[in-house]
Amino acid sequence: MEFSHDPAGRGQVSLFPSSPVVDVHCHLLDQSFDDDRHDVISRAKAESVVAVIEGTQNLGESRRMLAERTEFWHASAGIHPSFAHTEDVASMLEFIEANAHDIVAVGEIGLDYYPEKTEQEKERMRDVFRSQAELARELDLPVVVHSRSAGKEAISLLLKWGVKKAVLHAFDGKSSSALEGVRAGYSFSIPPSISRSQQKRKMVSALPLGAMLLESDSPVLGPTGKERNEPKNVWVSAEIIAELKRVPVKEVAEITTANATKLFRALQH
Repeated sequence: MEFSHDPAGRGQVSLFPSSPVVDVHCHLLDQSFDDDRHDVISRAKAESVVAVIEGTQNLGESRRMLAERTEFWHASAGIHPSFAHTEDVASMLEFIEANAHDIVAVGEIGLDYYPEKTEQEKERMRDVFRSQAELARELDLPVVVHSRSAGKEAISLLLKWGVKKAVLHAFDGKSSSALEGVRAGYSFSIPPSISRSQQKRKMVSALPLGAMLLESDSPVLGPTGKERNEPKNVWVSAEIIAELKRVPVKEVAEITTANATKLFRALQH
């Protein structure tokens, strides 16, 4: 069975298979969803999104997400690099360890070097990143990594720390760096902003489908950049990946969902 919809709002109707898809990275806790969060989730489910994973950014969000989680909306826990200087890392590590069976990933964690940061700021980010990544490795949980303007270094550090399970979300680095991650077994989640990003198109062309996942990064990184993004727009990512890889959209949906199910153990039930 197929259904018609226009997730990108481009004034044309696309036909997508009703294959299940997973949004591995979104921010439905964002206040922009406070008035219609239930409707956003309903729209995602109506378009065969079978699970979403929240990318939490600090201890407060992680605690809230643990309380909000459902069989559809899954919880992660982590300190985003933007909060590296303000969050209590020890408390976050204790929270992750205490709730390791109820979260699906440690994230979103990583590095953010844009705009330019001082060496002291970078070092603090690295320390916070390392402590969470090493704990995730010990707990056999995947990490979801933010690596803005720091993709090559983020992958290098993950390899140095012996991390085996990693998702590089909305990776903005070079394809050559991404391929280093692929060789290490890491995954790359592709947002709907691929519709307006030559860098992401180039990267998708270079990567194998077996290393790809779908993400929305809602409410940002949407198809146009002008409207609030939603999880249902992972179909925009799927469509463009299919065009670039010259395969049916159904195949992209099936492979990325299988990749997500293999990586995130909660999706296996």
